Amino acid sequence: MLKPKHILVLRFSAMGDVAMTVPVIKALINQYPDLKITVVTRAFFKPLFSGLKNVGVYTADLKGEHKGILGLYKLSKELKALNFDVVADLHNVLRSKILKVFFTGKKVIQIDKGRHEKKALTSGKEFKQLKTTHQRYADVFENLGFPLVLSQPSFPSKVDLSQDLKTFITDASKKTIGIAPFAAHQGKMYPLAQMKDVIKQLSKEYNIILFGGGKEETAILNKIEKEHQSVVSAAGKLSFEDELSLISNLDVMLSMDSGNGHLAAMYGVKVITIWGVTHPFAGFVQYNQPEEHQLTANRDKFPLIPTSIYGNKYPEGYDNAAGSISADEVVEKVKSIIPAQS
Repeated sequence: MLKPKHILVLRFSAMGDVAMTVPVIKALINQYPDLKITVVTRAFFKPLFSGLKNVGVYTADLKGEHKGILGLYKLSKELKALNFDVVADLHNVLRSKILKVFFTGKKVIQIDKGRHEKKALTSGKEFKQLKTTHQRYADVFENLGFPLVLSQPSFPSKVDLSQDLKTFITDASKKTIGIAPFAAHQGKMYPLAQMKDVIKQLSKEYNIILFGGGKEETAILNKIEKEHQSVVSAAGKLSFEDELSLISNLDVMLSMDSGNGHLAAMYGVKVITIWGVTHPFAGFVQYNQPEEHQLTANRDKFPLIPTSIYGNKYPEGYDNAAGSISADEVVEKVKSIIPAQS
């Protein structure tokens, strides 16, 4: 059988999960430079793949022309015209399963999400490190005939900032820290009062850029910006592409178990993650980030952690579990890994 030359990759959402595909696909094209890759995802995520050689993006309009079974059938016909050889389904949801049916005669390998192991982890039956999502993605490509080494990462260079973007870095002589204080679920968030204390302490020595989205988050971050001279909020002010450019220039990103940390890790930025009711053992640690960068809630006080994989389920009294990590501990961790001033 001839080795595939063109792989169709399916991963529609969410931002963090799509971002996690990037270093894996980068490893794939570095190790197999003759391969052609087409990523099928939402239009918003297209900038994630810019600059990757031999990688194209086909945008799926899943709320419009590609909505429902008829829409997916239309999408499958459009994708077949690209003449791909095999399919790497890195999502394994209903939509991608329906597309698999339409891809008659094509080899489709779907990600093993490890649901049984994850259920054992969140139910308290087993507390151990599970396979990372990056490795699960790599396993799909291995099953297509392309084994990958993920332990030798390469990262893109920092993006040259435009004059407008340079204004977000208040003092070019200081190191710059990105802080993304929000997450999709309350149980994954560090209490805002403690985060404000972290920002206050760090802003005395470093530039701080705040990241978030949506009206409510933007309003909160704008208010914090006004309280400190070295703090600037990027929320609601930039295109996704410009936001990525800014993230590539950070020295450290401090985030929750959320998408912004994965965006920073794509560029080789050091990421410190605060974990609430979720836990690194579930496999969602940002790419190439060591164990010491993970700040986890106190399991003596909150023994049921991780209460869920995505942070959407937790018992009463666990909503502020991340608060068991002191602000001083967070500040100390950031200072311990930030590169020395040049």
